[in-house]
Amino acid sequence: MLLYLTRIQFESVKAGKQWANRSLFPLNTMFRGFHSCKLRRISYNSAPAFTPSTASPFPPLESLVFKPHDPHQCTKSLKDLVDHCKSTSHCNTTLFSSSEKFESLVNRFQGSCSSEEARELHLKGIKYGFVGNLFLSNTLINIYVRIGDLGSAQKLFDEMSSRNLVTWACLISGYTQNSEPHEACVRFRDMVRAGFIPNHYAFGSALRACQESGPSGCKLGLQIHGLISKTRYGSDVVVCNVLISMYGSCLDSPNDARSVFDGIEIRNSISWNSIISVYSHRGDAISAFELFSSMLKEGLGFSFRPNEYTFGSLITAARSSVDSGFCVLKQVLAKVEKSGFLQDLYVGSALVSGFARFGLTDDAKKILGQMGEKNVVSMNGLMVGLVKQKQGEAAAKVFHEMKDLVGTNSDSYVILLSAFPEFSALEEGRRKGREVHAHVIRTELTDSKVAIGNGLVNMYAKSGAIADACSVFELMVGKDSVSWNSLISGLDQNECFEDSSESFLRMRRTGLMPSNFTLISTLSSCASLGWIVLGEQIHSDGIKLGLDTDVSVSNALLALYAETGCLTECLKVFSLMPEYDQVSWNSVIGALSDSEASVSLAVKYFLEMMRGGWVLSRVTFINILSAVSSLSLHEVGHQIHALVLKYCLSDDTAIGNALLSCYGKCGEMNQCEKIFSRMTDTRDEVSWNSMISGYIHNELLNKAMDLVWFMMQTGQRLDSFTFATVLSACASVATLERGMEVHACGIRACLESDVVVGSALVDMYSKCGRIDYASRFFELMPQKNVYSWNSMISGFARHGHGEKALKIFTRMKLDGQPPDHVTFVGVLSACSHVGLVEEGFEHFESMNEVYRLSPRMEHFSCMVDLLGRAGKLDKVDDFINGMPMKPNVLIWRTVLGACSRSNGRNTELGRKAAEMLMELEPQNAVNYVLLANMYASGEKWEDVAKARAAMKEAAVKKEAGCSWVTMKDGVHVFVAGDKSHHEKDSIYGKLRELNRKMREEGYIPQTKYALYDLELENKEELLSYHSEKIAVAFVLTRQSALPIRIMKNLRVCGDCHSAFGYISKIVGRQIILRDSNRFHHFQDGKCSCGDYW
Repeated sequence: MLLYLTRIQFESVKAGKQWANRSLFPLNTMFRGFHSCKLRRISYNSAPAFTPSTASPFPPLESLVFKPHDPHQCTKSLKDLVDHCKSTSHCNTTLFSSSEKFESLVNRFQGSCSSEEARELHLKGIKYGFVGNLFLSNTLINIYVRIGDLGSAQKLFDEMSSRNLVTWACLISGYTQNSEPHEACVRFRDMVRAGFIPNHYAFGSALRACQESGPSGCKLGLQIHGLISKTRYGSDVVVCNVLISMYGSCLDSPNDARSVFDGIEIRNSISWNSIISVYSHRGDAISAFELFSSMLKEGLGFSFRPNEYTFGSLITAARSSVDSGFCVLKQVLAKVEKSGFLQDLYVGSALVSGFARFGLTDDAKKILGQMGEKNVVSMNGLMVGLVKQKQGEAAAKVFHEMKDLVGTNSDSYVILLSAFPEFSALEEGRRKGREVHAHVIRTELTDSKVAIGNGLVNMYAKSGAIADACSVFELMVGKDSVSWNSLISGLDQNECFEDSSESFLRMRRTGLMPSNFTLISTLSSCASLGWIVLGEQIHSDGIKLGLDTDVSVSNALLALYAETGCLTECLKVFSLMPEYDQVSWNSVIGALSDSEASVSLAVKYFLEMMRGGWVLSRVTFINILSAVSSLSLHEVGHQIHALVLKYCLSDDTAIGNALLSCYGKCGEMNQCEKIFSRMTDTRDEVSWNSMISGYIHNELLNKAMDLVWFMMQTGQRLDSFTFATVLSACASVATLERGMEVHACGIRACLESDVVVGSALVDMYSKCGRIDYASRFFELMPQKNVYSWNSMISGFARHGHGEKALKIFTRMKLDGQPPDHVTFVGVLSACSHVGLVEEGFEHFESMNEVYRLSPRMEHFSCMVDLLGRAGKLDKVDDFINGMPMKPNVLIWRTVLGACSRSNGRNTELGRKAAEMLMELEPQNAVNYVLLANMYASGEKWEDVAKARAAMKEAAVKKEAGCSWVTMKDGVHVFVAGDKSHHEKDSIYGKLRELNRKMREEGYIPQTKYALYDLELENKEELLSYHSEKIAVAFVLTRQSALPIRIMKNLRVCGDCHSAFGYISKIVGRQIILRDSNRFHHFQDGKCSCGDYW
């Protein structure tokens, strides 16, 4: 007898994708000729059919092996098979009397494809006494399988008294072909348990079923492969072809697929197409084309010529090649034209889609015109390419021009809907989308095709109509995982982060399993909300589902932990990733760049990325330049700039801006100016702001202001960030006049009502001494954010108006604005400046108890300052010992400063603080000065000398005290005893006049603030020449009635504070003094601080 096998065929997906889908074989050919004159019943648990000596209804197993000598060889006629049976010695001649009837039944029904014919054959078999005939039963099972009546096939199978390999293979293949892979796997297990050793047909069907069953079926597939390896079919071409497909598409294991391929003794074209398909769908174009080359070489003499399925896989591979895909696709096109497959519908459609995806729509249309036949797949392929190139209008035009020629399917509408968000005018795209929505409702496609509903959700979400997307989703009759993914992703993209997270939880309650796309969108929403707890739960879900190894999911986890400040977890996720992509490296470098404590690690990971051979992208350079600028690494910055030039990215605006920021923070403004001058055509708001920030960072305020004026003169748009940056600079040096000029510019730019600019103005006016202006502007702001409230609270605290600061804090809470850490720094400072110790502790404790804000080091410093100013030094030590963290230099310096103001009390605590400061910051001169001042206030001159000797030994220099005033003719700076000013004679004359008048009013010099062991007269003289007194005398030499504004870089001494009260009363003018800690407003002999400072 002869058994033949039809070749396995590859089929394509209508959307333009193709893979090797192998229809196993027409099973009626598998048992043609398997009837004999007398059939022996074979026990289920025995396998005599595999021994040549056993009388068997089917030939030895060797005859079942496919031998592809001639792929076109014909089958022997049925008459020859019957004659063969008649001539067999063991045939029962009594059966041949009905052989004509039997042959007639076989000839008539062997190709049947209807249930009526199946029933008729079944009845005639019973009528003519063929009920126990194994061949006829197998034929009938095959017909039932063919028409999809698996119930009847299973019932007949169960009634059969004896079965052979063909019987089992028929049923297993039937379940596989009718999309019931689980049942096919169950029958395969039953077959093995029944003692049958599967042949290559049974193995092939079972493997195909495993492949279609998903991850659980693939585990069985591995077991079946293990069983195959113990049989002769380990190198069988039919079985191996299915194994290649299983490993490639189901298990995503190209190495195992290649191992199976290499083990095939005699390969056929299907083997080559299968392995090429595996690599092409993984995007490994190099391996795919190397195999194609090998196929051509090995196929010489064996007619292994590429067919339509080969070219389909090669086109897919070429499309996946980002760098050289276009050139490779051109070469494939040339080969296709040479091979004569350009007219092929499948190949032509794939080429159309490929060229369209690369943006070569003219070439795609040309190929479409050369195709002999077109269908909906061709149209869909062109539309997909146009959508990928964001040519939504062109895609919609193709649909309207071709829909009547080639028809439409559900994929056509899905692609059309995806085109509308790509319209240049989004409103127009949304309108067109609503028209298509109305059409699919009228044609009832939305209820019958879930993909169209998904397309509508996606279209509305991407068009910004998220409410419509939600409505469509809620009205969908059936929802699949794609539906939920579209909704969750759309909500995340439209910044509806809470709704996105809630939708994820709803999806989980329905029992649907999330995919990697689900996790990516939900994790993005959690990152935006800062919901680390839910993010960690989703991370746990991902681990349980095995999705945490997906590189995109891992990247989303990196972003989550980076955004929420969980840098340790971020690095742990990165270390556990089985594979990385460019996004992974950029994410971890960006996370480290944003963390002050780990910036240096960013450079380390950047070097590892380079050593790994990864291509650096613009995002990589932006992140690493941010890290380098934070570290002020000049040399590294130059090296990265060289890499930017090497990668030809110097014309990229974002990278140019990053270079400006980097060089500006490194103090190389000359480099910034060179780069900025070359960015003539690519400058944006960020470029200008980077230059202005660079000038301000390097204390070149005049140049910054000049650049602002130049921007205004050239018509360059000034944004809120520009104004906020310049106003911040004006505040830092207390240049009120310049700040007011910028305010006027902001009014002209219509940015006065902007909340960012408004907050910066409040901050600027308060730091420049005009707390009245700051308060007035704050009250006029139409909108306030947390920065606005914080600026006002800190402003009042800085000016000694503690009660007003606390009232603003109360208003802030009533307004519904939750306070943050900065808010409490202002609140606690306000309590400190006015001595509200108990209220300060209440606010401090409320941080954690009420607002769930863990106090930071700066809050503990405020509390130490609060106790120190109130003279409660005995409680300071206990408070520090109760801190949950180790005190840093800020805490100890605050303690030492409090001790230095205590007139020599509690020097032990001060000495302890000094020791800690010398250990932590031995090169900071402020520490030595504070220690010397503490001893001097207690008149411990020997200890003062020791402190100053230690300072000299450490080779550090204290910052010289100076005061300055801003006049119409510029800024005038003075130091103690300064005689360098060109108006020194009039200044000192005015100073002597003031000293005389002050003494007449009752002023007595407070010589305890002369921190030197001198005679009383010398101390008084020393005090009279302090820089702030010289500055006041200078201002009084000019005729004016305006308030006197003086800035000092150090804390004002007690004697000068007392003198300024007398001076304000004598001259009848307000004096506003800003020292390093706060503002003092002197008027009519009194200070706003109430002498509590």
